[in-house]
Amino acid sequence: MPDQLRGDVRLLGGMLGTVLAETGGEDLLADVERLRRGVIGAREGTASAADITALVDSWPLDRANEVARAFTVYFHLANLAEEHHRMRAIRERDDAVDPPAGSLAAAVRDVRADGGEERLRAFIDGMEFHPVLTAHPTEARRRAVSTAIQRVSVQLDRLRGAYPGSSVETEAHRRLMEEVDLLWRTSQLRSTRLDPLDEVRTAMAAFDETVFRVVPEIYRALDTALDPEGAGRRPPLAKPFVRYGSWIGGDRDGNPFVTHEITREAISIQSEHVLRALENACGRIARTLTAHADLTPATEDLRDTLATAQAGYPRLAASISKRSPDEPHRQLLLFATERLRATRERDADLAYPGPEALLADLRVVQDSLQTAGAVRQAFGELQHLIWQAETFGFHLAELEVRQHSEVHAKALAELRSDAEPSEQTKEVLATLRVVAWIQERFGVEACRRYIVSFTRSAADVAAVYELAAYALPTGKAPVLDAIPLFETGADLEASPRVLDGMLELPDVQRRLEQSGRRLEIMLGYSDSAKDVGPVSATLRLYDAQGELADWAVRNDVRLTLFHGRGGSLGRGGGPANRALLAQAPGSVAGRFKVTEQGEVIFARYGQAEIARRHIEQVGNAVLMASTDEVQDRARAAADRFRALADGIAAAAHDAYRGLIDADGFAEWFSRISPLEELGDLRLGSRPSRRSAARGLDDLRAIPWVFAWTQTRVNLPGWFGLGSGLAAVDDTDRLRAAYAEWPLFSSLLDNAEMSLAKTDRSIAERYLALGDRPDLTELVLAEYDRTRDLVLKVTGHERLLENRTVLSRAVDLRNPYVDALSHLQLRALGALRSAPEGMSERDHEHLERLLLLSVNGVAAGLQNTG
Repeated sequence: MPDQLRGDVRLLGGMLGTVLAETGGEDLLADVERLRRGVIGAREGTASAADITALVDSWPLDRANEVARAFTVYFHLANLAEEHHRMRAIRERDDAVDPPAGSLAAAVRDVRADGGEERLRAFIDGMEFHPVLTAHPTEARRRAVSTAIQRVSVQLDRLRGAYPGSSVETEAHRRLMEEVDLLWRTSQLRSTRLDPLDEVRTAMAAFDETVFRVVPEIYRALDTALDPEGAGRRPPLAKPFVRYGSWIGGDRDGNPFVTHEITREAISIQSEHVLRALENACGRIARTLTAHADLTPATEDLRDTLATAQAGYPRLAASISKRSPDEPHRQLLLFATERLRATRERDADLAYPGPEALLADLRVVQDSLQTAGAVRQAFGELQHLIWQAETFGFHLAELEVRQHSEVHAKALAELRSDAEPSEQTKEVLATLRVVAWIQERFGVEACRRYIVSFTRSAADVAAVYELAAYALPTGKAPVLDAIPLFETGADLEASPRVLDGMLELPDVQRRLEQSGRRLEIMLGYSDSAKDVGPVSATLRLYDAQGELADWAVRNDVRLTLFHGRGGSLGRGGGPANRALLAQAPGSVAGRFKVTEQGEVIFARYGQAEIARRHIEQVGNAVLMASTDEVQDRARAAADRFRALADGIAAAAHDAYRGLIDADGFAEWFSRISPLEELGDLRLGSRPSRRSAARGLDDLRAIPWVFAWTQTRVNLPGWFGLGSGLAAVDDTDRLRAAYAEWPLFSSLLDNAEMSLAKTDRSIAERYLALGDRPDLTELVLAEYDRTRDLVLKVTGHERLLENRTVLSRAVDLRNPYVDALSHLQLRALGALRSAPEGMSERDHEHLERLLLLSVNGVAAGLQNTG
């Protein structure tokens, strides 16, 4: 472990130990230490699992809860230490002369060398990255805990930046101890369930703290890479290529708590945050732009704009002029700041009608500064503000609506029969009316995409437009892009046929004509993987992407594939840049849209340096994946190894379905995991099931993956791969595929990460709770087979041998996760075999211990669903 990281972990861990002794007594610290030494000893062979079980079972439930909370807080601190180390590493690798791999500068260099300047400019002009924030309940931490961790982070930064031995260092150390103490005293569990607006406000924290500031820095990095000498002194060569979307407050598929009122309030909250951010940025620049008229004369256009403001708002203009005499550029920016405030406060007289009017004022200032020769002022911080306004508008992120196709079908059946509409149908119509209101208030781009879950035919898409006609009279209906979501394996295979039907719909034809023949479809990773297993889902998604890309060429359509990836590997997660380079040739075409879910939002956007690195890596991959060289290499590898992959997928599919189709599997899964208790964690507003049914088909992919993660099995990330690889009796050919085909290497690398987070010995104890030796043996045998064959194909001696940073993180955490797993096993075992005479108090304490351990394991593995 690097010395600085080791130092931070020891510092924070020592502070936590001091807090434990102060608040719970030395005996609490001693118990935590006994368990810590025990689980490390079990890994080293000096202690047994039976010893640890006896220790955990010896504690009263109150003490077991305290120990679970201690290990959970430790993980928060260890994660923070690693985050700080990662930020240090990013800063150290930031080299303008020799840009690091994965940066935009590296992509510009490589694309320029490969295709020349003209090809590079075409790529840059067409590049798009569209992350969509979702409220999927995969963030186990309370917002209060996240805020407490952020305060610890600030003080750790302050301490590490202080001069050794100084009074500043002493005070920073004291404040850090204070914040660690408060983190310990903050409840890890939510007492009430989140509502959708809580989720909106939580996501806004990422925008306020990092996203708004980071996005223009990304554009600046790209602009500098394109022309280092002229950057900041000429009109930008980089165009805004990041566009945020959001499902938070708009996704009502299976969530009865998202209503039309929630959707309307969600966009209002977003607008409040972005307008305040623009107002603050504009005011800050205005206060510093003290260029005198004699030294930097204003253009006639700027003088005319100020005169118009004087005529319309004489008192305000006079006040600004008095504060900033002979500083015309500053005056117009101060006026723009007041108009932004009025827009935020709904003062219709002074408010901007939309972001275009703000941009017009900003460009007047910029043009005037450039004309006067003040090019550094024209294309410096002012350009950042222009980029921010272009990226976020007055709505921050496009709010997307999602609903299940069956809801639409039922609503249309009622409306066509002239029956009294049900409450659900009334809600569908009210939602479409709110979409129209949002467009009128914030512009069409604020809310025009309508996702149709479980699209099976073109009729499911046509239903959205027909419902809009019922909701609003002709001429009042909103502009809509109905986007089909293909989720299951069968739906993916049928997707080209569905799109053929869509092209025949008049409403789709009209939108294609209006948008320059742009069309978007969404691919669901979660349900396809849950349906057919990770190997088959990966291949089917790849095939679907290739077929859809070919379909788009045949039909002269500019297709954008929207990737519905989860945060976990079992739901299509993993490094986004590597996933991009593994896409089917022609399917990226300079555009990448993807969901950013739950815990992923804060992992990627919680710290500015990490957010910047993430967006740069995706931008790099978007550019590189669109080059002829990368696509030709991937196409050749796919042609060479496709038959091999089909054989693997067929055997993997049979193995996967053989497990989940086994008699009694659903009941067994509920017994061996905390599946049914996950709802008590109150992770989000959406129920874990789409209906009251208790089978696997109705279970959402998130609790499916989350529950397997808790058992330390991580089954959705690897099960079936071993059987698939075993079906191929040619190791050399498998190794060649791993070396040459990005899709195959990504599949094995992701499985390797899931396997590394699996602990066989602890997983065996969870599996035994189901009292089904046949299913336990099936799972463990497949694990052994998969682990052995993945190592054989990759050529690694141990898992994650070539991933030093990730391997270190897993090795650092695993013993401490073991401690929480032992505590969870105690609670789960007791609850599963609870006698009728168990007291209500003991039952509550066991449930609390279970939930605390679930929360802690999620923090330790840095993964939920």
